[in-house]
Formats: sequence, structure tokens, C-alpha cells
Amino acid sequence: MFDSVHEECGVFGIYSEKTEDVAAQTYAALYALQHRGQESCGIVVNDDGVFSYHKNLGLVNQVFDRETLERLGTGKIAIGHVRYSTTGNSNVANAQPLVVRHIKGPLAIAHNGNLTNARDLREVYENKGMLFHSTNDTEVISYAITQERLTAPSIECAVERMMNTIKGAYSLVIMSPTKLIAARDPNGFRPLSLGRYDGGYVISSETCAFDSIGAKFVRDIRPGEIVVIDGDGIRSIETHCGQKGTMCVFEYVYFARPDSVIQGASVHKARLRAGKYLWREHPVQADIVIGVPDSGLDAALGFSRESGIPYGIGFIKNRYIGRTFIQPTQTERTNAVKLKLNAISDTVKGKRVVMIDDSIVRGTTSARIVRLLRDAGAKEVHVRISSPPFIAPCYFGTDIDSKDKLIACRMTEDEICRYIGADSLGYLSIESVKKLAGNADCDFCVGCFNEQYPIEVPKDMPKDKFEYKISEKK
Repeated sequence: MFDSVHEECGVFGIYSEKTEDVAAQTYAALYALQHRGQESCGIVVNDDGVFSYHKNLGLVNQVFDRETLERLGTGKIAIGHVRYSTTGNSNVANAQPLVVRHIKGPLAIAHNGNLTNARDLREVYENKGMLFHSTNDTEVISYAITQERLTAPSIECAVERMMNTIKGAYSLVIMSPTKLIAARDPNGFRPLSLGRYDGGYVISSETCAFDSIGAKFVRDIRPGEIVVIDGDGIRSIETHCGQKGTMCVFEYVYFARPDSVIQGASVHKARLRAGKYLWREHPVQADIVIGVPDSGLDAALGFSRESGIPYGIGFIKNRYIGRTFIQPTQTERTNAVKLKLNAISDTVKGKRVVMIDDSIVRGTTSARIVRLLRDAGAKEVHVRISSPPFIAPCYFGTDIDSKDKLIACRMTEDEICRYIGADSLGYLSIESVKKLAGNADCDFCVGCFNEQYPIEVPKDMPKDKFEYKISEKK
């Protein structure tokens, strides 16, 4: 709905020591991960080597009902996925998990992240005569695994070899007839955690999914690590480990749920620090501090505590309008923010307001939100952003895809301030954003803020050739 940064995806896997309704547990976990992807979702259940699955466009509660979950049956292993597209259009063919059947048996895979060499690998496989049914890079990963599986002695060995081929960001859950496997890229761009559940194990993008099903967090899966869970227990393959990791810092600013813990650091506390640092870097005389729901709320509380300016609830969010809401006309697009948010006049009327938000992308939404506060009677509106300005694309799973869509690449900070109608504007510095998760056992990727990426990135990332109209092809 808004011109904001969107989530990437969320993955989940469960291995139970007994046959049970693993679909229901996966469903509950995906509900907890819904914030990471709201375009499509899916679940695959493994009943003694027989895979049953269902996936479609929509939210978790739209795609699954009791009857659908019952049709998936029982089993010992299941994986699930919620998706926001960063590579590949939003359609059913691109929904995950992806299920493939090859000479060594069935395989299901769910992926969070983005490959930087997917286009090159896809071309190699196409020239070998391989057929692609989707336009996402998860199918590229599946081909890389199945190619290696032809000669590898085990599925985990095939995954280990595959990691020599693919590049970029990937947190994977993979299911074979007898095993649940998790793998994380050597840089650890995206989170992935291991939990213990009723004698079995669970894998999730975020720890909040563990809480939703009564599982206990064990540890983060290390960058480059492969975790294998089967009837013999759990074991790790660490041939690709060794790097400290460069987690996407925007996980702490926006993507993750506040109740999650990533790399040993609380997301909630990281956002409180963002507000504290914003006050230190951009103090202002004001009467009230408010946050833009949801990710701006914790930062606003941190700003209030550090500054002594009272914290207030400035907006009510309509939680019944998802990101799939359609605005067919320009008038409806302009009014969309009013459907999503409404300012509380009693909080802001006649007051100097500090409004905390997580980011500014194109600037149009920020301008509309500032206008809401003006219309509600705010005397002044001072905007503070809990991240630095976006000046470069992300290649690792966030939909910041071109500089021409980023307002910070076209305007100075003063010009942006005037454009959105604020009395003042302040961004969090790169130095401070790196300190948000102070006790995290990793470094951070801030490439979208300074164009300095942890690994080599492609010169461009065009759409898949099958997503162009004939008239658009050169």
C-alpha cells in the first residue's frame, strides 16, 4: 500500500519425533511470520516420504482453513513459507515452498533472500535444456541442489556442494523424504534460528515463531552452517563457516518483529536505541513524540525516554487492510494512507510533534502522513527517521531496486524536508545504525546506505526475460 520498504520472506521447518499434525504447527508459525511476507504462502507436509502441499496467493488465514490443513494430513516433517516478491512476479507459480521430484526422490525448499548470480545460473541450466516453471531464484537453487545430488552420497552433501555455486543471500529450509535441513549463506545476510519443540526441532526466520507454538530457542544458525535433522538426531556441516557474518541491519530497524531476538540481540531494544540515538543526533524542542505504526513505535518510545518529551499515541492503524489492498485510481491511491492510518487529534492538536518513522523511500507516503498530522491540528511536525537515507539498491532480498525511485538520490535533506511538509527532518547516521544491536555477534550490511557491500554485486539486476512484454524486449 505504501511506498515503503517491503519485507522479504519468512521460512519455517519442523521435525517431530512422532507422527502428528505438523501442518497446524507450521500454520501457527507462519501466522507469527506474516509480517515478513504478505503476497503468498504455503505448507508442505512429509508423511513417511509422501509430500502433500498447498500454496496460493494471499495471507496465511486466507490461503489456509481447517479443511485445507486437514487435507495436508499428518507427518513428522513440514516446511512453510510466507513471501514478498523481490525476485519474480507475484503469482501462484512463484509461491513457495517449491516442490520438485527428481531421480533421487522428492525435495521441498523454502528460501529467504536473493541470489546475486541467479540470472547467470539460470542461463546455464536453460542451455542444458532444464525447464523453469517460475521466475524466482528459489527454483535456481533447487536445480543447483538436484544437479549435485546426482553424484553426491546424500542430500546434505548436495547442499554443501551447491553452496559453492550460488552467491548472495539465502536462508533455506529444505525437506527430503527423511530429513529437515537448514542452510544459511556464509555472510549470514538473513536470520535463521534453531529451536527445540516437544522432543523435536524447529527452524525459523525469527524466534517469534517459536513462541507461537511453545518451542524453545536454542541458538542462531551460524553463517555458512548446514544443520541436518533426521532420525539420528541433529548435526552440523561447517565447511562454509568461518566468517563473522554481515546481517542486514534493516532487520533491526524494520523487518523483524519487536519480540524476536536475532544474533543474540533484542529487536525491541535495538529500536529503543534507535530513538535514543536520534535524540542525541537531532534534538528538537517539542511537546509530544509519536511513532508511525508499527516499527516507528519502539523508536519513538526510545526518543521520548532519552529526551524527556512525553510519548503519545498519535495514530490508529487499520489492521484489516493488508498490503494487497488495491487502489485502481489515483484518487484512491492518494487516499489510501487515510484508510491505513488516522491521526488522533486529541494527541497532536496545537502541539509541536516529533514523528518517528523507520525510513523514507520515495517520500510520497511521508508527505501524506505529515499532512494527516497537520489536518489533525499539529502546530509543528518534526520528522525523525530511525535509519540513514537510502541511496543505493539492495541485492540481498529487500525491494530497494533502483536509485531513480529513491528520493535521497534526487534531493538534499532540506529539499526532502520541504517536499514532505515537515518543519525539520533528521536521519539516523550510519555510525549509529551499526550500533543498534550492540551485543549482536555479527557485523552488519549497510550497502543500501553507503553503496559499500560485503560481497561483489552485479552491475544491474533486470527483470526476468519472461516478465517483459514482447514490446519491451530489446
